[in-house]
Amino acid sequence: MTSGSSALVDHATSTPPRKPSTRTVAQRKVYGKKKKNAPRAVLDPKSPSCTPDRPQEPSDPVEAIQTKLAQVSLVDETARTPALVPEVPETPTKELGDQSKYITIELDDELTTDSSLPQQPARTPTKQPCPDASPTRRNGRQKTVEVRIYNKKSNNTKSTRAEKDEAPSASTQTPRKKTAKARRSSGFVRDPEANSYVQPILNEALSPLASQSIQRFSTWASRSASMFDVAKLAEGSYGEVYKLHLREESSRPAVSKSKLAKLKAYGNGVFKVVPLCAKKGPGSKKFTSIAEIASEVKMLKYLDPIPGFARFREIHVVQGRFPESFQRAWEHYKETKDDCENPNPASKKAYPETQLWAIVEMDDAGCELEKFSWSSIFQIYDIFWGVAMALARAEEYALFEHRDLHLGNVCIQSTRPDGTTNPPTDMEIARQSSPSGFGLGALETTIIDYSLSRADLRLGDLPDDPDGVIENASSDLDKKQIFDAVGEDEDEILLRNTYRYMRATLYTGNPSDTEKPRNVQGIWAEYAPRTNLVWLLFILKNLMKNRKPEPTQSTPVPVPQPQRKALAPCSPNRAMERQPTKGKTNKANDQSLAGALVKERQSKDLQTRVMQLKQTLEDRMKTVLALLDLENGHEDMCCAADLVAYAMDSQWLAEQDFF
Repeated sequence: MTSGSSALVDHATSTPPRKPSTRTVAQRKVYGKKKKNAPRAVLDPKSPSCTPDRPQEPSDPVEAIQTKLAQVSLVDETARTPALVPEVPETPTKELGDQSKYITIELDDELTTDSSLPQQPARTPTKQPCPDASPTRRNGRQKTVEVRIYNKKSNNTKSTRAEKDEAPSASTQTPRKKTAKARRSSGFVRDPEANSYVQPILNEALSPLASQSIQRFSTWASRSASMFDVAKLAEGSYGEVYKLHLREESSRPAVSKSKLAKLKAYGNGVFKVVPLCAKKGPGSKKFTSIAEIASEVKMLKYLDPIPGFARFREIHVVQGRFPESFQRAWEHYKETKDDCENPNPASKKAYPETQLWAIVEMDDAGCELEKFSWSSIFQIYDIFWGVAMALARAEEYALFEHRDLHLGNVCIQSTRPDGTTNPPTDMEIARQSSPSGFGLGALETTIIDYSLSRADLRLGDLPDDPDGVIENASSDLDKKQIFDAVGEDEDEILLRNTYRYMRATLYTGNPSDTEKPRNVQGIWAEYAPRTNLVWLLFILKNLMKNRKPEPTQSTPVPVPQPQRKALAPCSPNRAMERQPTKGKTNKANDQSLAGALVKERQSKDLQTRVMQLKQTLEDRMKTVLALLDLENGHEDMCCAADLVAYAMDSQWLAEQDFF
């Protein structure tokens, strides 16, 4: 019996297979075409979409410096013995009196060279003792900056009188009240207990903003409000999926071309909004747990480079009610779709004011397979083998099992430049060169949603451990209510049975033994890759059974008939006109007729070749159904990698399709 991971390696390199007992995730080669980097961090506070919301710089120089240095920690140097005497601006002592204050701040070189800081006029420096001076510069990376703050009132009566003379009259000048400026909210939730509760999710965030704290839902959404509109795409038991659409030029702020290109790329993404379990109280027994989301995000990040898997962008944790833009999108979906079953986010009975949400950013993978209408065998071929090869890559990369691969967790996208998903025409088939038949359907697949999946994640390499630290990411499916449900129609029955086939495969190794076993603690953390084949069989049965009638192809090229010359008015000089020779006219008609016959013959030959190729692909898919049969299938077929290796040996797939 050949292990799934080594099957493809053997096919590619002809090396002896490894023993299962020594198999780890040390083999981390990613097979397939390299992906482009996913757009990230576009909606951070410095992004163009939220520029209008940024606070203006204070006009007062001291306030400007304090604003720039607000995030820099102040260092108390009073307890240290001064070793250096800093240079400070020369100012007459009699003018200072007790009206000045000193602040000594240690800055990194990068901060002190910030060009956005207000530049002060140069003064002649002089050495002067300062009790708050910083004694040393650490490693040449820190500088001491002294900010001297003066009161606006001056003791110099002459300058005061001069200012009064130059000042406007009292009738036009109104005294300003000194009112404390409202502090702009950072958007973070300053709740240590709540932040500690969701820390496992925050640890998986990529940007400093997302990893710092829980954010207010309204503040997070406001970063994109000026540039994007929100639309709800789908929903499930996990939560809901939303998408941002870039607004029309007339209804968005003006940005540069480069920033606009980044925003357009960022708009090609989706947001999976998942309600989280509360730490305690009524909401602690429902929704998704912190551990489950953290495990899913780890898998998203780990499987991100594998072709055929979702592209991860970022994870956020937010708190509060749905913002207005998301609420409007939810209500529009409720009015226009018939599958809206989740409770209204505005309902206080369903969600409290302190509801926590995890927002997972990913690239848009296209339409869900369950909402896609397929009709051509070329489309079926691309969909099935696209999913099978993605699973085979993930098995080799991370000992991966999906365990929930229904039609809603496979997304379809067109590979055509215009994005159309119509079945390929005969001419499109003729123009493409595929030795295996894969790729002729012009569709690519993406596997999504790893909430029930299992994988081994190598977190890093240690000097004494060449294989690195391996963490198992999995979920105890025995605690889920997915095995006892009974379907209402034929498709639903097949889905519910597939869950039981998968459980039997893990517990007994025999998928047809669907009797409920006695729960074994920790068994769902074990690796049983044959479950991937159980789900591939489910997908193929649905593809073959539920395909729509294929649209008729274009009619053959009609054979043009010889055209008769139109009648012309009788000319008095017709006897003198030169009449064309009959031989030349017949020759032109013969050439036109011959060309039409050639085109008709070529069209018939093309149709014949396409029909033969369709029948070949159809026979291959029927053979795969027999190979994956739960009772009488191939005994050595143990994982998706085995199936892909078998297909490559049978020339159903070419090496360039996989590697």
